[in-house]
Amino acid sequence: MILCQLQSPQPWLLPPRISRLTQLSSCSAARTQGIRGSNNRILFQKSMLCSFWWNNSSSNHAHNSIQYGGKQKVTIQRATDNSECVSDNSNVKVFRMDLQSSSQVQDHLTKLISGTISSFLVVRLIQLGFVNTLMKMVQDLFPYIHQTLSVTSLPLACISNSLNKPRPLNLDVSLPSIQDIRWNFARLLYLFNIQMEKNVATFLVVLLVACFSFVVIGGFLLFKFRGSTQSLEDCFWEAWACLCSSSTHLHKRTRIERVIGFVLAIWGILFYSRFLSTMTEQFRNNMQKLREGAQMQVLETDHIIIGGVNSRLAFILKQLNKYHEFAVRLGTATARRQRILLMSDLPRKQMDKLADSIAKDLNHIDILTKSCSLSLTKSFERAAANKARAIIILPTKGDQYGVDTDAFLSVLALQPIQEMESVPIIVEVSNSNTCELLKSISGLKVEPVENVASKLFVQCSRQKGLIKIYRHLLNYQKNVFNLCHFPSLTGLTYRRIRRGFQEAVVCGLYRSGRIYFHPRDDEVLLQTDKVLLIAPIHRTAKQKVALSDVVKDETNAVQSLEVFKNNAETPTHALELRKERFSNIVKRPKGPGSKASDQSLGPKECILLLGWRPDVVHMIEEYDNYLGPGSVLEILSDVPLQERKRASSLSGQGKLKNVQVTHRIGNSMNYDTLEETIMNIHNSIKKDNHIPLSIVVISDREWLVGDPSRADKQSAYSLLLAENICNKLGVTVQNLVAEIGDSKLGKQITRIKPSLTYIAAEEVMSLVTAQVAEDKELNEVWKDILNAEGDEIYVKDISLYMKEGENPSFSELSERACLRREVAIGYIKDNKKVINPTPKFEPLSLAMTDSLIVISELEGEQPIVL
Repeated sequence: MILCQLQSPQPWLLPPRISRLTQLSSCSAARTQGIRGSNNRILFQKSMLCSFWWNNSSSNHAHNSIQYGGKQKVTIQRATDNSECVSDNSNVKVFRMDLQSSSQVQDHLTKLISGTISSFLVVRLIQLGFVNTLMKMVQDLFPYIHQTLSVTSLPLACISNSLNKPRPLNLDVSLPSIQDIRWNFARLLYLFNIQMEKNVATFLVVLLVACFSFVVIGGFLLFKFRGSTQSLEDCFWEAWACLCSSSTHLHKRTRIERVIGFVLAIWGILFYSRFLSTMTEQFRNNMQKLREGAQMQVLETDHIIIGGVNSRLAFILKQLNKYHEFAVRLGTATARRQRILLMSDLPRKQMDKLADSIAKDLNHIDILTKSCSLSLTKSFERAAANKARAIIILPTKGDQYGVDTDAFLSVLALQPIQEMESVPIIVEVSNSNTCELLKSISGLKVEPVENVASKLFVQCSRQKGLIKIYRHLLNYQKNVFNLCHFPSLTGLTYRRIRRGFQEAVVCGLYRSGRIYFHPRDDEVLLQTDKVLLIAPIHRTAKQKVALSDVVKDETNAVQSLEVFKNNAETPTHALELRKERFSNIVKRPKGPGSKASDQSLGPKECILLLGWRPDVVHMIEEYDNYLGPGSVLEILSDVPLQERKRASSLSGQGKLKNVQVTHRIGNSMNYDTLEETIMNIHNSIKKDNHIPLSIVVISDREWLVGDPSRADKQSAYSLLLAENICNKLGVTVQNLVAEIGDSKLGKQITRIKPSLTYIAAEEVMSLVTAQVAEDKELNEVWKDILNAEGDEIYVKDISLYMKEGENPSFSELSERACLRREVAIGYIKDNKKVINPTPKFEPLSLAMTDSLIVISELEGEQPIVL
């Protein structure tokens, strides 16, 4: 059979040699039907099959000749009337010819075939002319596409077109070297080990796949060697039995089965050993992740998050423990134990050790630890920050810029979290400028707490006993600051409210985010105002939670005062009381004064400061705010003068107005050096006996390196050494103060030497932070009290408020202090402080050596008479 492909865009080329189209065959058997004569006839059958098709991808012609039992079939595509191709194997007419007229029939057949082919070629040429014209137009429009397709898509394009030569592939069919095979194998192991480091379960998957493969291979081998005596399923099951139990292969009979069973048993032993080790390692990794807590999602509500670990953490946790203890007693707590989530970038094992050492005596809080980065949003999301009660960010670096930068990054990490508007964020920063920057971040409720430890230290070093008052006001077991809202008292004047509370001291009003310690007596309480009280927490908490009973008591007290006012406080009587009070007090200006004004110049003092560290610059500025002109501040330390000047320039210290600073090089623990320094100062102020001398010891920079307890011991030693030298030389010292962080050591020293005072400024600052975490509005109160430009707590002589021989009540002393624009919160009698004394209308037996504790804008030890 000759297969001719005629519908090709290329010219149709006939093969150079065509085999004969006819073949004669003789038949020995006579046919019973269709016999036209007596002569033998030969059936001459010629089947011509014409099949033509259009090929878009090739211009080649394939010629195939197929022979079937000596017969040849020629396939030719015939043109129909509508120029369509019939590709089915259709048989042409069968010609039967006699052997005698075979020559005539052959000539006639040749003419018929020639005419058919000629007519078909004419029709095809007409069709190809149109197709070639169309293809030429496409080639002219898109020459590049045509060239690319003809080169890349035609595997035999070079046969029909010599211009489109195929591009050589340049394939390297050589076998790889042994070194390349080793490198590829090592690369495969390397990728596998990387995946193993990411997830140990990868090895478990490999073991399972290998186990399944051994079972399948072993089952097929057993099935092959056993023939059809056992099914394939039973062979698989027996292979699995050999893999699971190593003794199964002992029951095999043939040698081949024993070998297969032995291999499966050995692999089973290896498989189970590696399987158990992998499971153990995966469990260990999961437990390690749980211990680290970095990826653990916290499912807590009403918890407190503390970010960062520093020296003040222990005091904050103790303060929170005390607060929750009272909350449980009052029934205001939502849980029996308060959950505290401690977050830090330290290893979790170190954090757990620190938490256990702190919380071993804290029975009302549970501490959870989480090792993570505080600058990532994901860390706070996993800590459920949007469901927390409060978030406290503690500084972990010593320098000023590092503290503020970390605080800013932590607050920025909290901003993308949803529903953070109601969660207070307490952040400790180093200066007031950073406070304003953090408050400007939208979507967050940020309460920056400025680290005023240096200011607090200066205040307490100048007033003996002031540190005890601060500790009292920050101890939840005693009287503390509270902001309470009393809707039923709306519309009453401040005078009636101030006199109406008998179990608390009214200190001022909280209005529009600001605290006012000295509102006018005729100021009316608004609906949104809060009253600032000093009272035990169990009383104020009841007022916040169960106002129905407490407000009735307070309203009754106010109504009783109203009756007292109508009956006793007539205008004439009130005027007489006011005149009497003015006659018994030392007057001061009514207008708001300032510590920098000429009318309120501070006292002239001499201070010896033992030790140096960078924040001493801030202490010097605070001394300049409180002291008057002519004051002297001398610093004794081993730190070189050049480094001290560098610290002053970096902090931007301006020119001092009232204090003259002198520096001395020496070790404060050296007896001779310290004695010489004290003698020189005493000789310099000996001319003016009215200048008091104070000796202040701070932790030196070198002492802070290493164990913090070492710095406390060296501070205590320098303080005791200075006290011994002063007693030996007969030098009178007003205040002997040392900075000691360990309260136990400080109390032990003060018990031995009552004249000495220890100040734990860092502890007090941590107590302030913890109190602000419970009530963010108290931040404004402490910010005003600890600022030199605001109202502060002073211990003043009782002679400013009473005359000798009087026995006024505390309520009367409060009224007299109010005339001086001060708030009396307690008194000191026989070196014992009493804050919020009750009852307030009983007479007090106070001596002229006692003191009154007030909140005042001016220090005012010196009388100021109008």
